[in-house]
Amino acid sequence: MTRIRSYLFNAYWAIWTALFLVPLGLFALAGAPTRPIRAVTRLWARGILAGLRHIVGLDYVEEGREHIPSQPCLIVANHQSAWETLAFLVLVPDVAIVAKRELLAIPVVGWFLRRSPMIVIDRTNGTQALRTMIDMGREAVAAGRSVLIFPEGTRGSISDPLQFKRGVELLYGRLDLPVVPVAVNSGLFWPGGSALQAGTVVVSYLAAVRPGLSAGEFLAGTERAIDQELNRWRHVSPVIPEAVVS
Repeated sequence: MTRIRSYLFNAYWAIWTALFLVPLGLFALAGAPTRPIRAVTRLWARGILAGLRHIVGLDYVEEGREHIPSQPCLIVANHQSAWETLAFLVLVPDVAIVAKRELLAIPVVGWFLRRSPMIVIDRTNGTQALRTMIDMGREAVAAGRSVLIFPEGTRGSISDPLQFKRGVELLYGRLDLPVVPVAVNSGLFWPGGSALQAGTVVVSYLAAVRPGLSAGEFLAGTERAIDQELNRWRHVSPVIPEAVVS
């Protein structure tokens, strides 16, 4: 049944995404206005989350949302599945996500992500990628948007210790914003290459890290905070936590 639900969800994903070809065409003719495009991108993401909830039985809860400041911030989250990449479009409206260029190759979705706009970098071009990330991050903050980065660079297993790649400390230093560490346990329910599982993803927002720390202090403190939170779910089977659904 789990595999059948996964197949049904994949079919739903394809059909739901295809429906956005119509607004894509309209937006292209209108010069790709960013605010309406962001709104439609969030609508698409909400539809995907609804499909996960009703077809797969996969929902989510948020904990510690009071840690997100009212002003723009830098959000640093672990990365375990495709779930958080699309969910944060809903969880933090108008967020600018640091994303790898390969995501732009996804039909329809890639067009919307590029024009939202997200902070798209080419990871094969290290120095230029860092410069692009910082410059576009500053532009997003100037426009009143928070910036989200998955500093592991790729999806990892929930059992793996957290290890940030180079770049997040530069973004922290240049943007001079409070940082909200986020721990996500989506890998329990949407592991790479495996069928989707029913359950409840927990998004845990942790206490904000103030700006102005040294790169070493920032990295050690943020990695440790997220890693300790992930210990809640390591070596356990997928379960539905007792919490109020968002």
